[in-house]
Amino acid sequence: MNFTTDIFEKFDKQWALLTAGNSDSFNMMTISWGGLGTLWSKPVATVYVRTSRYTHDFMDREDYFTISFFPEEYKKALGVLGSKSGREMDKMKDSTLTPKALDKSMTFEEAEVTLVCRKLFRQELSVENIPEGIVKAAYEGQAPHDMYIGEVVEII
Repeated sequence: MNFTTDIFEKFDKQWALLTAGNSDSFNMMTISWGGLGTLWSKPVATVYVRTSRYTHDFMDREDYFTISFFPEEYKKALGVLGSKSGREMDKMKDSTLTPKALDKSMTFEEAEVTLVCRKLFRQELSVENIPEGIVKAAYEGQAPHDMYIGEVVEII
């Protein structure tokens, strides 16, 4: 596997879709927090999902998830997918994206790159361990995040 990119640009500026589930039942959300690295001698991706998000249920239930990056022209669609809940609407119907089933999860035909990840770890982020300024900016009145680490098993 080989993936060369400016990872800070990918997550923070370009955004990505985090997807978990299968062709019968899946959900996705736009993310701008994430990381890539090595842990336990494995290539890994780390993502963060608020406990209040519908995608959180899928992340807890499923063994695999994907992180998909898109060309700039899909930024508007990613904005919609990041601001609407799959509990309240059919997000796929209102997007311009075409779901694509994989062996273990889902991606989208329009994605430039998809990282297929096998979930290795999940942990609650405790606000007691986060600097006060960040807690005020990111968590005041909002649900906390859980951190998920997945082994990158395929790059599409």
